[in-house]
Amino acid sequence: MSGHHRDSNDTLVNGRMLIAAIKEVLAQVHLDREHDIPYLAGYSVDGSKIYIDRHLQKVFTDHQGHQHEVDKFLVLHETVEKAMIDCRKLHYQHAHQIALRAEEAAVRAAGIEWRDYDRFMQQWIKRADSGKITRVPMNLDLTPYLDENDGELIKVMQKAMVE
Repeated sequence: MSGHHRDSNDTLVNGRMLIAAIKEVLAQVHLDREHDIPYLAGYSVDGSKIYIDRHLQKVFTDHQGHQHEVDKFLVLHETVEKAMIDCRKLHYQHAHQIALRAEEAAVRAAGIEWRDYDRFMQQWIKRADSGKITRVPMNLDLTPYLDENDGELIKVMQKAMVE
């Protein structure tokens, strides 16, 4: 770690710094919530757009009754995943695991219990069945779906592709 002092703040796990980093990421991407995105979120082939399924609730309520917006956590996940695939040539499944850990850290940094957030997301993933897929973006990166070998889903998605 050349150039870093052991006591410098940027080498420590720092929730505020992570939240600031997410704001930077959000400022750089175009978020689209107008389409049907299997697995809830994805990205354009060129990485300039992050897609979040149009049906996903923007806010969830944790077990204490507090409300939290979810988009920023999904944007972070998708951005990290896309970078790992494009820059480091990782398989989707490996990139997804790294992105999931970043998402989890961000959720916790925001003061949210991971199990509350994850329970909310899993309910939505279960609801996202292929019968509801009618508007898929033409430039959605299909790498995750190809790597999952979900041929039937890919066929449904390709039929539903719109400009």
